[in-house]
Amino acid sequence: MTVTWEELGWERLADGVGRCRLPGWDCTAGLVFGAGGALMVDAGSSLAEGARLGEAARRLAGRRVTHLALTHPHFDHVFGAAAFAGAEVYGAVGMRALLAPDGRERAALRADAVAEGLDAPTAREAADALVAVPHEIGGEHVLDLGGGRRVLLADLGPGHTGHDLAVLVPGSPDVVFCGDLVEESGEPQAGPDAVPSRWPAALDRLLAWGGADALYVPGHGAVVDAAFVRAQRDALAVRFGVSR
Repeated sequence: MTVTWEELGWERLADGVGRCRLPGWDCTAGLVFGAGGALMVDAGSSLAEGARLGEAARRLAGRRVTHLALTHPHFDHVFGAAAFAGAEVYGAVGMRALLAPDGRERAALRADAVAEGLDAPTAREAADALVAVPHEIGGEHVLDLGGGRRVLLADLGPGHTGHDLAVLVPGSPDVVFCGDLVEESGEPQAGPDAVPSRWPAALDRLLAWGGADALYVPGHGAVVDAAFVRAQRDALAVRFGVSR
């Protein structure tokens, strides 16, 4: 039975491209599919949330998620990753070490999740189950999902974190999944792992990569245009005292 994006609470952005805004932290998850594969962009804040995303992808794309791109290492974007069994996982350079089983980052992510309101057992379950990131992107990588659907992954940071990955889906229109390099529903969050002095330059690269007419999908909030990203870039430069 065919199901529409809207029936599942998703927003269709282009042919075979959509996103949803997840409850709790208003975090975006994206889906891109072609004739031979399906890419999920970010995984939600728990294993249960990841499982729901995977089921939505199966119904929309007609197949399981074959590839998972993690835009940065924050719990609301990565804690559902283990729900995508068998998917090829991608992240920016450095993500493999951060999410390694013996890495201190898992404990830090769990503590942050609990501090932000995720219940402790759910946070512990997700942190313990975090998947490896075998495919680290430095520069740009082309992902072929079949049927002419090619997706570009690029390490455009640092900025919001030291490991910011963006996803560009060429089409009519082009769609750029920005992760938390761009936020619409509130002021961009700069935690202890942010690199404020380089964040405006990361947005310059994002704008050059996506172009003037693309749809930009922030990590939190409504889809925006290039003018919004440019204004946020300028506001961040003022906020952090970064000159051009």
